[in-house]
Amino acid sequence: MTTTNLAFRTAGPADVAAVVALVESAYRGDSGRRGWTTESDLLDGRRTDAAGVAQIIAQPHGRILLAERDGRLLASCHVERQGEVGYFGMFAVDPAQQNGGVGKRVLAEAERIAREEWGCRAMEMTVIVQREELIAWYGRRGYRRTGVFKPFPYGDERFGIPRRDDLRFEVLAKELAGVPA
Repeated sequence: MTTTNLAFRTAGPADVAAVVALVESAYRGDSGRRGWTTESDLLDGRRTDAAGVAQIIAQPHGRILLAERDGRLLASCHVERQGEVGYFGMFAVDPAQQNGGVGKRVLAEAERIAREEWGCRAMEMTVIVQREELIAWYGRRGYRRTGVFKPFPYGDERFGIPRRDDLRFEVLAKELAGVPA
């Protein structure tokens, strides 16, 4: 599969439903099981909702980045400026497009935005510690485990309904080379 003809753009209010559908398809239920990024064995319920996506789109220091091919949404992520650090999250690639290089391109574009447009010196994210395969994928792209952990928001169904009681997040970080002076 070629990733050279991906087009990137920032999501707007008209994209909310498509982003929610993509994120849900990548993380939950049977459609998520087609790809390797599913959280279906760890969490039930929703991964996001229209109100949450609309809130991210409206914030002044971040965006939802979309990757499209021929007008079809293939991937999205949330990238946000938090001072000198960029935050990367809510990353979703259509399960049928996973393992084809789309995710690598989206991550690289998010890093470019943080580095070149916002002058961020590093990118951080939080990943559920039980997602070892995903942590390894980020590790191959230069992210390191920091040993900083954050609790899973048990009781807040906006983040899903946990299927186990030992979930927590670890912060992964990567220095962004070539930050403009």
